[in-house]
Amino acid sequence: MRLAVTRKEHSIKNLTQLQQEESPGAPSIARFLDRFIFGSLLVIIALTAIPYGTVTPWWISVFECLLFVLAILAVLEAHFGKHWPIDLTIFTPLIAVILFCLFQSLPLFSGPGPINPRTSLSADPYGTRQFAIQLLALVLAALLLLRYTTSKARLHKLIYVIIGVGVASAVFGIARKNLQHTHGFLLPDLPISGRSFGQFFNRNHFAFLLEMSLGLTLGLVAGEIGRQRRALIMLVVCALLWVALIYSGSRGGILASLCQLLFLGVLLDPVRHLTRERERTGWRRLHGVAGGWAVRAFLVVGLIALFAYGVRWVGGEPVVSNLQMAVADFSQQEMENNTNASRKDIWSATWQMIKAHPFVGDGFGGYWVGITRYHHASGQMTPQQAHNDYLELLASGGLVGFGLVAWFIWLLIRHARRRLRSPDPYCRAACLGAITALFGVAIHSFVDFGLHKTVNALVFFALVVIAVQNEPLPEARETEGGVERVAGGE
Repeated sequence: MRLAVTRKEHSIKNLTQLQQEESPGAPSIARFLDRFIFGSLLVIIALTAIPYGTVTPWWISVFECLLFVLAILAVLEAHFGKHWPIDLTIFTPLIAVILFCLFQSLPLFSGPGPINPRTSLSADPYGTRQFAIQLLALVLAALLLLRYTTSKARLHKLIYVIIGVGVASAVFGIARKNLQHTHGFLLPDLPISGRSFGQFFNRNHFAFLLEMSLGLTLGLVAGEIGRQRRALIMLVVCALLWVALIYSGSRGGILASLCQLLFLGVLLDPVRHLTRERERTGWRRLHGVAGGWAVRAFLVVGLIALFAYGVRWVGGEPVVSNLQMAVADFSQQEMENNTNASRKDIWSATWQMIKAHPFVGDGFGGYWVGITRYHHASGQMTPQQAHNDYLELLASGGLVGFGLVAWFIWLLIRHARRRLRSPDPYCRAACLGAITALFGVAIHSFVDFGLHKTVNALVFFALVVIAVQNEPLPEARETEGGVERVAGGE
C-alpha cells in the first residue's frame, strides 16, 4: 500500500513538472492577467461615472461587455495560475435573484381568452431579461473585485478610486452650477434645468454617488483618528463632498448625509474608553452607561443643529425652500390635469400592484408596464419607478424577491460585523466607512431610485466588497506552484 501511494505521488509530481515544462510562460501570464484585471476594474469604475452615470442603453451595453470580457480573462488567469480563491457565499442570494428573473420572463403559463396564448409572470419579459443581464454584470464586477483586491495596497487603490470619483463629480457639479449658461457643459446633453446636477440628469442620482463617497471618507476619518495628517486630508475631502451635496439641492441626499453622521455618532460610542474601569460597582457601571448615552444624545443634538446651520449657510434660501416644499410630494397635487405624479399617488398605486401579485411580483424591470393598471391618471405622466426601492422590490419580485434581497443584506451584516473586529486599524476603518456609505444609501432609497443608475450600483457593490473582504489582507501572496508572488502590497 505504501509503495502504491509513493508511486502515485511520484506520478503527480512528474505530471506537474511536465505541465510546467509545456507552459513555461504560465506564471508570467497569470501575473499579467492578475494586474490587468484589477487595474481594468478600477478604470471601469472611474469611466462609468463620466457619460451621465452610464444611463443610456449604448453605454450600459459597453459596460456589460467589458465586464464579461474581464470575467473570461479571469477564467484564463485561474487556469494559468491554478488558483481560484473566491467565496460565492455572500452573493448567492443575488445569483438566485438572477435565476428568478429568468423564471419570471419565461412564457410558462396559459393566458386568458379562448386562444390561451402563453404568457409569463413579468409584465415586460424583455425588460426582466435586461435587468438580469445587468445584475449579472454587477455581480461579476463584485466577484472580480473580491477576487483581485488581494492586498492592503489594492484596497487603498479601490478606496481612493471611489473617493476620487466622488471628488471629481463634486468639482464638476460645483463648476457647472456656476459656469453653465447654455445647453451642454463638457457633456453635450446636459440641460440647464435645476433638476440636473453634476454629470447626472437628476440631482438625486448625483446625491447617491456623493453620499457613498462621503460615507466612506467619514468612516476613514472616524476609524483612523490617530493619523492626524490623513484625517486632516480626509476632512477637507468631506467638506468638499458635503458642499457639493448641499449645492445639488437633493432633499433625500441631504437627509441621508445627516443620517450617516448620526449613524457614526451612535455607532462609535465616544466614551467607551473613558467609562471603562477594571473594578466598578453597580452604581459606577450605571453611571458609565448613563454617561455614555448622555454624551451620545448631546452629540446627536449638536450634529443636527450644526448640520441645519451648515445647510442654511452653504445652500442659502434655494435649498431651504426646496426642503420646505418636501410636503408637496406627499400631497394631492396636480389635480387639475389628473397626472397624479406625487410620491403619495405613486406609492398608493404601487401598493395596489403589490397586493395584486404578492408572491412573485410583476417582474424585475417590468414595473413601468405593470403600474399602468393601478395608476389612475390622465396618462400624461406614467411612473417609470416607484421612487422607493423597497416598494418597487416588493412590486417587482414579490415576497420571493424581497426575501432573497433580505438574505443578501443579512449575509452582508454578518460578514461586516466580523470585519469590524479586525486587528488591522485600516481594515476596520475601511469597513466602517463602507457600512456608513451603505447606510446612507439605505436611507435615501426610501424616497428615490439612485441604484437604478449604473455607476451608483457599481460603487454600491464595490462598497460591499470593501465591507466583507476576507481577513487578513496579505501584503505578500504566493499562489500554488509559485505562479504568483506579490511583494510590497502589490
